[in-house]
Amino acid sequence: MSADSRPRRGRPGHDRDQVLAVAVQLFNEQGYDATSVADVAARLGLTKSALYHHFASKQELLRLALDAALDALEEVLDRTLAEPGTASDHLRQVVRGAVDVLTARQPSVTLLLRVRGNTDVEQEALRRRRAFDQRVTALVRAAQDEGLVRADIDAAVATRLVFGMVNSLVEWYRPDGAVDPDELARDVLAVALDGLQSPR
Repeated sequence: MSADSRPRRGRPGHDRDQVLAVAVQLFNEQGYDATSVADVAARLGLTKSALYHHFASKQELLRLALDAALDALEEVLDRTLAEPGTASDHLRQVVRGAVDVLTARQPSVTLLLRVRGNTDVEQEALRRRRAFDQRVTALVRAAQDEGLVRADIDAAVATRLVFGMVNSLVEWYRPDGAVDPDELARDVLAVALDGLQSPR
């Protein structure tokens, strides 16, 4: 294990999760490039040296935040595809799972959706996003082959449209708001996937 990735013991008052949460909040508010380690330390009421006690660099904070979102999305897809069922069933489970990830990890998912590839960490996150999209596209195509999803829409376009709806939730969903996450997932499925069902 490298020095950069070795877990560090937190100082009293702030643990690693709290520091990371504040860093992600600032990255989303100001942009990653425009946020300095000093900004994060100031928001926490720490010195920069105290912040470095928790994390080796600003880039490490970014990597951990993006990994949290990507790991959760990939776990939903891996778990779903390992279960028995039709491709259409799997697609519904993946979309529901993606909504669950977004509502549970909104700050990290928001950050993921805003990266532009300006750093090696961002480029790796974009590569993983593309791989996820490609796997979901293959799932849509399989559901089309089953005749359970309409085949007159390109599978890649359908994937972008469905996940465009899911991703748009970061702009208005609020964890402390009136919208229940389970009901939200049900509504997304009804709007996004029922309209893709093959006519019977």
